[in-house]
Amino acid sequence: MPEVEKIPVKVDSKILIVDDDPSLLRLLGIRLSAAGYQVESAKNAKIALGRLESFHPQLVISDLKMEGMDGMALFEQIRAKHPHIPVIIMTAHGTIPDAISATKQGVFSFLTKPFESKELLDIVQQAIRLQPAELNYSQVDSQWRDKIISRSTIMESLLQQSKQVAKSDFSLLIHSQSGTGKELLAKAIHLASPRHKQTFTAINCAAIPEQLLESELFGHTKGAFTGAEKNHIGLFQATDGGTLFLDEIGDMPMNFQVKLLRALQEREIRPVGSTQSIKVDVRVISATHKNLQQAIIDKTFREDLYYRLNVVELELPPLSERREDIPLLAQHFLSRSAEQSHINITGFSQEAMEILISAAWPGNIRQLQNVVEQTVALSNEPLISEMLVKNALRDKTTILPSFVQARDKFERDYLAKLLKITAGNVSQAAKIAQRNRTEFYKLLNRHHLSAEAFREE
Repeated sequence: MPEVEKIPVKVDSKILIVDDDPSLLRLLGIRLSAAGYQVESAKNAKIALGRLESFHPQLVISDLKMEGMDGMALFEQIRAKHPHIPVIIMTAHGTIPDAISATKQGVFSFLTKPFESKELLDIVQQAIRLQPAELNYSQVDSQWRDKIISRSTIMESLLQQSKQVAKSDFSLLIHSQSGTGKELLAKAIHLASPRHKQTFTAINCAAIPEQLLESELFGHTKGAFTGAEKNHIGLFQATDGGTLFLDEIGDMPMNFQVKLLRALQEREIRPVGSTQSIKVDVRVISATHKNLQQAIIDKTFREDLYYRLNVVELELPPLSERREDIPLLAQHFLSRSAEQSHINITGFSQEAMEILISAAWPGNIRQLQNVVEQTVALSNEPLISEMLVKNALRDKTTILPSFVQARDKFERDYLAKLLKITAGNVSQAAKIAQRNRTEFYKLLNRHHLSAEAFREE
């Protein structure tokens, strides 16, 4: 078998190793560091998940058997939030069935301890080599995503997925709340695609009356209906070779959905009033804030169209899930607004920024932009004050609870759930919680919960 060509190790390749054995953790760190990798270590899965948020590794190597969360549970957490990061699992208890099961679930590779240094380094190099080049953060050509302001891990993972799927011609569905920047993401995907030199066209399906939507997308011929005084080229034809973004696709009328499905299947459109079909080459990206699967059940959205549009689905997170981006976004909107208004405002007071970061933001980035622009317009000082931000939010926003408040709420809800499940049986509830009876009673007293109230009569 021919030897695989060795690709030089990049000094910026980062590896996170996770093991509850300090000596093995130290040995692995020495081996990998000597090979030129940047290494960070974690003695358990919980610490590892925290390190992911700041270290941004290209690879995670984890022990299988660890107290608390084991290696496979850690892998599931990583896959859910960072699907582009490969994971190698180590175990002293490895068997062929274990390895097959793990690799079927998506684990990159499975190492049985003890293993040779060369075996480890070969697998590590392969894992990093097989990643798409754009996942190496220092080498990212960022022009395609310049308009998207973010430093959050969840957005970084989404953007890496977006660039990967941009290379193909599959239809994409972006699902998110209103005001999160769906069109901005769609435009970024277009710019990262082979179609980037062609036209990008966006249309909001909810903003166009049903009787005009077909004409807007497919065009019409002169005399096709009252007021059609000349031929009109639709957006499909005008965007030929490029990308068409259909926003709020969930609001598209049912009568038109079958016509759109035919256009996507046949790659051709027929203008209103015409008997001739026209071939078109368009990549369609659609977006919605609605639950389309529920809409299918409610008979307001066609199931066949859903699967045609949703070859790949991307979930754009709400602003409340990417709070580390709020200072960046707020400063961006402030600088742009101050420059346009020729106002000398440089930033936010610390108290004002704390309120912005902790606000609920039901209107997402669009609401944040509105709040910032309002405070810029009303500020008489170089720094925007806490009061101006509060007034702009109209005090209707929900402030994040403190850590103690959040912990107390979790404990209270958790204890109540245990008592409900066990019908007030304290011994059984304490066993499930892995606490002794004395400690469990103390927790109940702290939260003013009575086991008797949960017992069936």
